[in-house]
Parts: sequence; C-alpha cells; structure tokens
Amino acid sequence: MKRLLSLALMAACLSSCAQKNAQNPYGLAIVSNYKTYKADLKAHPNNELVEIKKAIPSVVLDIRYATRNNFMQQAMYKQARAFARKPVVEQLKKIQTILNKKGYGLKIFDGYRPYAITMAFYQKASDKNFVANPNKGSKHNRGCAVDLTIIDLKTGKDVPMPTPYDSFAPEAAPRYQKLPANVIKNRDFLIAIMQANGFKVIYNEWWHFDFNGWQEYDLMDIPFEQL
Repeated sequence: MKRLLSLALMAACLSSCAQKNAQNPYGLAIVSNYKTYKADLKAHPNNELVEIKKAIPSVVLDIRYATRNNFMQQAMYKQARAFARKPVVEQLKKIQTILNKKGYGLKIFDGYRPYAITMAFYQKASDKNFVANPNKGSKHNRGCAVDLTIIDLKTGKDVPMPTPYDSFAPEAAPRYQKLPANVIKNRDFLIAIMQANGFKVIYNEWWHFDFNGWQEYDLMDIPFEQL
C-alpha cells in the first residue's frame, strides 16, 4: 500500500513538473501564484500591478488582444484591461497631465502581459522580430512596458502615426524617415515626451515603450481576472 501511494505521489509530481516545463521550458523564474504575488507586496509595494484606467480615469483604452482585431486574429485576453507596475503608472499619470495641457491624451493598447500569452505570440508570429522571445520573457511580462499612442482631445481621434498598432511594416521603426512631415512630427513628439519621463522606445515599434529600471521586476504569469 505504501509503495502504491509513493508511486502515485511520484506520478503526480512528474505530471506537475511536466506541466510547468511545458508552460516555461526555459527554466525562468516566473511569479504565477497570486498569493505569492500579494504576499510580496507587503515588503515591496512598488511591485503592485496597478490597473491603469482606475489610476488615470482619463486615459482611453483600446485593448486589441481582448478582441479579434490583432495580428493573432483571436482574443488572447479574457478581459479588456491594462495593468502596469506602480512606478510605471505614476509616470504615465505625469505624462497624461503634460499631454492634456497640450490638447492630447493617452490611448493604451497594452500593458502587463501574462507570460503564457508571450509564449502563444511567439509560436504564431510570422515575423519573430516583432514579438518577444519567451526564452527571456518580455518587459510586458514584468509589467514594465506599455503600448500606446495619443489622441486629439478635441476630436477624440488618434493623432496620425506612421503605421497602425502592431504593424510589421518597416515604417513602424521609430527612425524611419520616408514619411509625411506631420507624421514624423507626431511620432517624434510622442517619443520625446515618453523618453523624458522614464521610458525608452524600442528600435522597431514606435508605440512600444519600456520603463527604465524594468530589470528590478520579476516575470509574471497571473491572468487579468485574478488581479
């Protein structure tokens, strides 16, 4: 009886390990337990994943991955919400204030992204240069990256930018120059404000900004519905 119990426990352990490795075959340290995440906040309050819309009610959300309107052509999120670490949201709040004074506002496409979604993106993407490699995880998985654009407060419409969100075209690169002058001006205006307030644009996506200091935060794999 004891032997059978021992074998059963071993089988359960192997099954659990197999599931874990299937989800994360790279041996990465990933926070996937909500209770562990909440317990950590007592000692490290800046690790909190803050809901952006609740902290900055005036931002506009366009969470494409909660719809079929994205390069995956399927809903990847169960809820149309956006989160980021507390210091990230504090900087976004400052940026929103600056933009509002100039007649503009932020539109958020994406923020924190559970690691499992990054795995799915990489498996399906036709151009791997536009998705994070799951062997390292992404800044989105750390709650330290935001995808965004700006809107004109008078019209409520997006300010013209080089490409639509999530375009794989070469025009999406922040330094691409064969564009109308007003589009370059809009793009460079957005990048300048973001980079002056704690973010850095990445080399191939004008809409993607990494938070300076992202290295201090763990990879996460907690779904929105638990936050």
